[in-house]
Amino acid sequence: MIKIKNIEQNNVKIAIIGLGYVGLPLAVEFGKIFPTVGFDVNIDRLEELEQGKDTTLETSESELAEAHLLTFTADIDQLKQCQVFIVTVPTPIDKYKTPDLGPLLKASETLGHVLKKGDIVIYESTVYPGATEDDCVPVLEQFSGLKFNVDFFAGYSPERINPGDKQHRVTTIKKVTSGSTPEVAEFVDKLYGTIIKAGTHKASSIKVAEAAKVIENTQRDVNIALVNELALIFNRMKIDTEAVLEAAGTKWNFLPFRPGLVGGHCIGVDQYYLTHKAQSIGYHPEVILAGRRINDDMGCYVASEMIKALLQKRIHVYGARIIILGLTFKENCPDLRNTKVIDIVEELRGYNVDVDVFDPWADNEEACSGYGLTLLETPKKNFYDGIIIAVAHKQFSEIGCAGIRAFGKDTHVLYDLKYVFPSEDCDLRL
Repeated sequence: MIKIKNIEQNNVKIAIIGLGYVGLPLAVEFGKIFPTVGFDVNIDRLEELEQGKDTTLETSESELAEAHLLTFTADIDQLKQCQVFIVTVPTPIDKYKTPDLGPLLKASETLGHVLKKGDIVIYESTVYPGATEDDCVPVLEQFSGLKFNVDFFAGYSPERINPGDKQHRVTTIKKVTSGSTPEVAEFVDKLYGTIIKAGTHKASSIKVAEAAKVIENTQRDVNIALVNELALIFNRMKIDTEAVLEAAGTKWNFLPFRPGLVGGHCIGVDQYYLTHKAQSIGYHPEVILAGRRINDDMGCYVASEMIKALLQKRIHVYGARIIILGLTFKENCPDLRNTKVIDIVEELRGYNVDVDVFDPWADNEEACSGYGLTLLETPKKNFYDGIIIAVAHKQFSEIGCAGIRAFGKDTHVLYDLKYVFPSEDCDLRL
């Protein structure tokens, strides 16, 4: 195995497997210090990175240029000179909300073909506790012919990337680390310590690190589910939910969560990894799954509230035109993964409503391939019966409420899900 002292001597060559929202920022930071290979099977992605462009907007052209020891490739042979492999591929769920380890196991198979004695494989992808050692390591052993913790070793250091957040970045977020032996754990911790300015936390085992990651987003999901349920209650009582939360927020220990759609690569997905594992060992989670049901149903709730509001204004629903402002899963970023805005679109179309979507951050090709949507280039004025502000992009607040309402006909409904404008300026708020 690589000696820990060699880290300072820059004798380690690192491979990052997967160059998306997680892998690329990591590759850039390591590439400033260590010889680093960024590996991805998406040739188009590699070509854009070679040109200094990152469509995820997580790294700038200047940041890519600073990583002078970083190279990009889709050639597996280029991985053979590396000693440390960091896997950052997606871990999605399928249509039945069951964990899909396919990308992770495929990456493990690829690495199995290049593993050598002494190498270390570190996983960053979100998984359930035990996945690294129970699911990934056997694949590494099978395709390498090597023995775990004798010939090669493993680590787990969960990603904490927050897409679109320019304050909390890979180097400024404390990193949890772990390894398959105490020596490996120390090595992994020290390796990440070379780039993580916020410091590291060495977990006692890989399973502890895996569990820590999966509950981070589970906790947030449950908290958002609570305020979503409160919003459902207060809306029936004709009480302004934001006003209630502002009043309650004057207490020092009240948590400042807000209602909304819960999508994205983590919060709407990770809980199903934990609940899947829990059910496999005979425990049926109650609170976690209840929160998931509430959050998963919010898109349908928003659509039904819009339909009711149209009827109250005597706007004919069949053939009504509604524009949804925002498609990405959060504000001011281009990330469309697991966006729950699509639930609103599909539910409204079930009422035979014509739905247009406008999002200045989203990529039209990605929206088309992922969701079958063609995004508007520019919304028409005086055209829509309903307007839904689904994502709080800065462009929408800059347009102003009057500018947003200009998209609507003389009689229309403005539904603000994100509290972009004051309650008195909107017909509906979540």
